[in-house]
Amino acid sequence: MLSRPPDLIGPRRYRGRFAPYALGTVLLGLAAVQLGFVAYARVLHEPPGGFLATALLALLAGYALRRLGSARGEPSRREALLTVILTWLVVPAFGAVPLYVSGYFTPVNALFEAMSGFTTTGATVLQDFATFPLSMFMWRAFMNWVGGIGIILVFIAVFPQLAIAGRQVFTAEAPGPTDERLTPRLRDTAMMLLGVYGGLTLACVLAFRAAGMSLFDAVAHAFSTLAAGGFSTRALSFQAFEPEAVHWVAVVFMFLAGANFALQYRLYVRRSGALLKDPEFRAYLLTVLAASACLVYLLRGQYAFGDSVRHALFQTVSIITTTGFASVDFALWAAPAQVILIALMFIGGSAGSASGGIKVVRWLIVLRQTGQEVFRTLHPRAVLPVRLGRGIVPEEVVRSVAAFMTLYVLLFAVSTAALVLLGADYVTAFTASIACIGNIGPGLEDVGPMLSFAELHPVARGLLTFDMYAGRLEVVTVFALFTRDWWRLPRRDAYRG
Repeated sequence: MLSRPPDLIGPRRYRGRFAPYALGTVLLGLAAVQLGFVAYARVLHEPPGGFLATALLALLAGYALRRLGSARGEPSRREALLTVILTWLVVPAFGAVPLYVSGYFTPVNALFEAMSGFTTTGATVLQDFATFPLSMFMWRAFMNWVGGIGIILVFIAVFPQLAIAGRQVFTAEAPGPTDERLTPRLRDTAMMLLGVYGGLTLACVLAFRAAGMSLFDAVAHAFSTLAAGGFSTRALSFQAFEPEAVHWVAVVFMFLAGANFALQYRLYVRRSGALLKDPEFRAYLLTVLAASACLVYLLRGQYAFGDSVRHALFQTVSIITTTGFASVDFALWAAPAQVILIALMFIGGSAGSASGGIKVVRWLIVLRQTGQEVFRTLHPRAVLPVRLGRGIVPEEVVRSVAAFMTLYVLLFAVSTAALVLLGADYVTAFTASIACIGNIGPGLEDVGPMLSFAELHPVARGLLTFDMYAGRLEVVTVFALFTRDWWRLPRRDAYRG
């Protein structure tokens, strides 16, 4: 009697089935969320059709994918990456459905808005804020909030039966060059980070309410603030809110959203100086203070001193954390002040935070590696490991940072050139590209903080949608799709009867 084929025994029987199972589970979760928004729209006496259609589509697709997949197999690195790549494509596509059904967006614009939401970019093509439904405003903010902690991280924490595959998926999605585990079990780590994220969100809602915001605005802006997302319910962003206390609350929570959540957890639990002992946080804090001081000096003749401090600190924190809120139309600032903001667009927040961009820790590694290479020209035989704090940065991390920076700059250069060829002026093309790749949101000129991306060429909006997607997945993950090895099928043991 012939025995069963080896690839049908044990874990190999489930090879390739984790990705559809995981994606199906996410879609079922999305369907449940959409049903909640159906109820919310009914309470507001707004049409719930878009949310209902999305719920039904996500329910059918999610059920079918769950049936095709299985959580019992340990996914390979390729399958873990595929799960992340597909999730960040499919979920925004489904999230665009209510936006399109609302009648305010074309299909291209709806996908742009949804991708901007889930990638926490905050770039918008919405032009009519006055009549836009409140439920849709909350849906935009909620997309920001979910994207801020990461769809895959939420998915691991909520569905413990998938914890067996969590390590590979978390490594594939977690921002920054390394991932930090606080507990032996990944699911416990995810729950702790979610606890910090949720606790800060609730605190932000209460602080906005105390500062004078309505409950609706407080919740919507808290979602976007802690996600470093930047979607606002007002066309003029935070310039529309007169109480200065609202701006200061936003500064505090945007800053926290750009700091490492794992370090914040240690700070809350152990009451230690974990943040100030971390070299990345110190560099992050010093960059914010230095850039703010420069802006205060440059804005001294444009505003009163108190307003200069407030706008300088607000815009510095907003841009470096890639949140993208605006307390004033900085597109009207003098060129030197705008140059500082553009420089901040290329920095980003901390690894392990909700922010996008290159990340401060990568710049620390690059600068220290560069310094070592300069020193090595004088001492060619010296052994000079790259140090960060008290630790030595592994060589593979240094290489991965170099690859990331190369691809990041390459994508930025190609996108800028393409936008110019599509009719955008150079400043618009330059800032729109870095704003979308860095998940920042507003740029300058035609994509300034008080304008939208709606006037760009449709192909340009499609390209920027890809930029947001690639930037959220830290570029290298997406570019793996363009390698020959990705499409080469893995070898399988031959069947012997």
